[in-house]
Amino acid sequence: MCALTSLETEKAKVKPKQKLPGGLSFVLLAMGLLAGLTMAQSGHRPLVTNSGGVSVNVVARRDNDRSAPVSGKEVAVFDNGIEQAIKNFTPDPSPARIVLLVDNSLSIRADVEKLEQVAREFAYEIYEGDKLLIVGYDEEAEIVADWTDDAKSIETSLKLFRKKGQPHLFDAIRAVTDQALRPLQGQKRIIVVISDGLDRGSKATFDQTLAELQSSDVTVYAVQAIDRTRGAIRRDVPKPKQVINKLAEGTGGQIFSIDKPTDAAKSICDELRKNRYLLSYAPSSTPFGQARSLLVLGDQGITVRAKSMQQPN
Repeated sequence: MCALTSLETEKAKVKPKQKLPGGLSFVLLAMGLLAGLTMAQSGHRPLVTNSGGVSVNVVARRDNDRSAPVSGKEVAVFDNGIEQAIKNFTPDPSPARIVLLVDNSLSIRADVEKLEQVAREFAYEIYEGDKLLIVGYDEEAEIVADWTDDAKSIETSLKLFRKKGQPHLFDAIRAVTDQALRPLQGQKRIIVVISDGLDRGSKATFDQTLAELQSSDVTVYAVQAIDRTRGAIRRDVPKPKQVINKLAEGTGGQIFSIDKPTDAAKSICDELRKNRYLLSYAPSSTPFGQARSLLVLGDQGITVRAKSMQQPN
């Protein structure tokens, strides 16, 4: 774990990667806690409301790119198959905290230049107030660029990418979720996975990883590389394509091709600023302490996405 002094002594240089075995640095955690307190004071609602209700992040847009906002009367939410009364449904144009989680392992079928290009596109597409954290992973998760909106600084940091080792994707997602994003509760929290979805050697399982993302209400987008396994993998392990699909579908995200990084960055950043809503409801007749299926639907002509499960509060 990287100490505070090492960051201070490297300020005038290109920051070295900060190794994060099992988690992110203490400095990053402290920064996240401070940012979380600031946003809490600015009026952002927590995931669980004071009245025991639930708040869910939703993407909603009208078909044919019509820009008129979607209203709560045009959506419905089902918790464990039972339609719930919506308490509130409001646009959320607030800034986002976006983690670019980049597969830095040796065998990924994308060269370093392509990985750099994807990250660079996001650096120039984010909106005012958004911030990026860039993390590369193999057997360990390592900070490549700390929370920033400085595109030039990000470009310099991208030269630290290199390919080695095996992809511990699930461990990296859990480290980022737990120690970089959980302290920022109340903010718009996103992980963009730049990978083919292969995991080799993580201690965490896929099901544990997805459940933690859903519990934290973190949305996962994917910029998908070519499957290096070509579908050949052990039967007891989810295939890379399935991992990518389930991460996106299970958290309300989307999937883009690594061959179209500009489209991916623009679409994701636009969506986060223009098409995100906060939906709140008070669940009725729900089993205590159990995960429940969640389904949010829009009227005809409205596309809606949200996470697929509500984990126990």
